[in-house]
Amino acid sequence: MMSKVWFVTGSSRGLGRAFVEAALSRGDQVAATARTAASLDDLVAAYGEAVLPLELDVTDKAAVSESVKRAREHFGRLDVIVNNAGYAQVGAVEETTEQQLRDQLETNVFGAVRVIQAALPYLREQGSGHIIQLSSAAGLMAFPLSGAYSASKWALEALNDSLAQEVADFGIKVTVIEPGGFATRSGKNPDPLDNGHMAEPDPAYDGLRRRIAAFTSNQPAGDPAAAAQALLKLVDSDNPPLRVLFGQGFYPLLQQVYADRLKTWADWQDLSAQAHGDLDQEDR
Repeated sequence: MMSKVWFVTGSSRGLGRAFVEAALSRGDQVAATARTAASLDDLVAAYGEAVLPLELDVTDKAAVSESVKRAREHFGRLDVIVNNAGYAQVGAVEETTEQQLRDQLETNVFGAVRVIQAALPYLREQGSGHIIQLSSAAGLMAFPLSGAYSASKWALEALNDSLAQEVADFGIKVTVIEPGGFATRSGKNPDPLDNGHMAEPDPAYDGLRRRIAAFTSNQPAGDPAAAAQALLKLVDSDNPPLRVLFGQGFYPLLQQVYADRLKTWADWQDLSAQAHGDLDQEDR
């Protein structure tokens, strides 16, 4: 199988780092981006010219365009685009400031769109490519205290759904990955209430915070290395899915959420029909 050229945002740690290491270890080439290039020095030392380290803040549109261009010029092509950069803003909707919501969307949504728009002309010219978008289980079901984060991930779900339909005729594939919780260096799920992006807490929500923390701590933590191997299978597939869950912890919950939605729509069909009205009847 021919080796691939990757462009990966958010490569300094977490799943992004695991993805980069898995690709490099099997002989692929990677343009790895991070907000601080020094965080990629160990990759350069280990893999040499197979890795192109790029300092990038995805909120800088010009920098995104230049980084994608440099990667294309350096390696001669781009096969896999991984939109991984992002963070989770934590807080109840009442607690979250407008600026915090804007910042969340600026990084998670607009940052991803900038990468896609910068890469697409090269992928269309090649007539091939695979765009990988990291979403979340929170992109399929919203959780308390994650309104801003879920809003950003739901936006990415819709954008990439449309994108997949728009670029299929160009030979470009799109896959949205929806991870559950994955282990940090401590071997446990990261604490969503201790991530550096938390709204000013209102004591009215303290009880809810305790319940969410307890729920999260009981979720099984996935192995980032295993997720990276799964990603390799995805990008090597001739017919990859548009959406795929990574991890098992949230699958039962998602099944129930979608069953409940279908049931609710069915239960309220009479009202739905009433809301539609009958203009033809009224005109007679």
